Amino acid sequence: MTRQDTLELVPRRIRHFIDGQFVEDGAGWFDDLDPYTNQPLAEVAAGDAGVVARAVEAAHHAFASVWRPMPGKDRARYLERIADGIIRDREALAALETLDTGIPLRQTLGQIERAAENFRFFAEMATRVTGEAFPHPPHFHNYAVREPIGVAGLITPWNTPLMLATWKIAPCLASGDTAVLKPAEWSPLTAERLSRIIQDADLPSGVFNVVHGLGESAGAALVAHARVPLISFTGETTTGQEIMRNGSQHLKRFSMELGGKSPVIVFDDANWERALDAVIFGMFTLNGERCTAGSRVLVQDSIAERFEEALAQRIQAIVVGDPFDPDTELGPLIHPDHWQRVNDYVELADEEGFSVAVGGKRPKSWPQGNFFQATLLTQVEPHMRVAQEEIFGPVLTVLRFRDEDEALRAANDVRYGLAAYVWTRDMERAARVSHSVEAGMVWLNSQNVRDLRTPFGGSKWSGIGREGGMHSFDFYTEWKTVHMALGTHSIPKVGVL
Repeated sequence: MTRQDTLELVPRRIRHFIDGQFVEDGAGWFDDLDPYTNQPLAEVAAGDAGVVARAVEAAHHAFASVWRPMPGKDRARYLERIADGIIRDREALAALETLDTGIPLRQTLGQIERAAENFRFFAEMATRVTGEAFPHPPHFHNYAVREPIGVAGLITPWNTPLMLATWKIAPCLASGDTAVLKPAEWSPLTAERLSRIIQDADLPSGVFNVVHGLGESAGAALVAHARVPLISFTGETTTGQEIMRNGSQHLKRFSMELGGKSPVIVFDDANWERALDAVIFGMFTLNGERCTAGSRVLVQDSIAERFEEALAQRIQAIVVGDPFDPDTELGPLIHPDHWQRVNDYVELADEEGFSVAVGGKRPKSWPQGNFFQATLLTQVEPHMRVAQEEIFGPVLTVLRFRDEDEALRAANDVRYGLAAYVWTRDMERAARVSHSVEAGMVWLNSQNVRDLRTPFGGSKWSGIGREGGMHSFDFYTEWKTVHMALGTHSIPKVGVL
């Protein structure tokens, strides 16, 4: 699909989706910008507390009247219909995501497939939610069951917005909860298209709702609403901290997938060509705007010079350009504010003393839009800001280490702990490092390859809680224990003369 074809798919106005209908209420409109030109793509409805309240009321009513009582196998059928709709519209969805985010089309197509798989996976899981029995013969049979909780506020980020939204929506609905989604204001297009798919799937009105808007208005109102007991958030750590403060009054349950500064530890016995491929893939696909990106490469001294030279050669060959061009590997960053943030980190070179070995600037052939070269920073020390803080762009930092202990100290010497990657042929060392590195997820001799059955999440400032497989139901449901008396067990008597 071409850029022009995709522009014709964009509605002039992006509206909220509440109680099965598209509505325009709120505090006016704001522009959604095309990262290729920074020109407006559409006007987006700006939700406020009133719109949020309307969406929450619709979700609360649907939860009590329709969705909570529905058997899991029937909820699963709706999720399968939604997955079918995503596959049916996958080319349009991928093109809209590329238009909105700047991520190359050949990469967004894969993200749409993952979005459909999220719904299919949790459709199956909806039929597997079981309880536990605790027999206590002869007097009691005790059992515990999972029950849905209510309305979930789902606040999603602007990188791979559709896939990450479905990662929350699918388990939420499978659990029997209802949803109010607040998409990121920089990438609303696929949320609008998903609303249409869900409408076509005949999902009962109010089960799924979307409120567009700014975080400080629509997002804050959703977090503060008393009838929203669940908040699932993916985004920046400082925003997650603010969400927890705002939601604490009502003792909400939070699931937080926050920032990352994930290390890739490459030992001198690694299959370093495979490690090289994995590092470049993990850092420079999705425009470097990936929460689990291995943005810090720690390389053992004995191979560091050769590894850095190979990285430089490959990185300077990465094709930057129009994300609708099939040859493009790196498109424009999502927003001019984000472009400036990435650029500001690279410009710390004189102050901090690291070297910009490759890239670090706007490509001369792309003077407009938010284009940024694939960038390699070398001579980086662990204390530097570029080694400590999440840049969230196509900027890879390389640090050197002498031995395993030094590698672990450098890997753990950040406030984040989302993911880590270890490359070595020594499986005993791989096991030691995987246990010692401070991260919620570790890949040994692999890039980030997701298994939807496993718990996903981070430690330290990278998040709270886990989602994925049955672990998602730990968040979206709560346990109820029932104690059933079977006979005439002894009951103490009080107040008997």
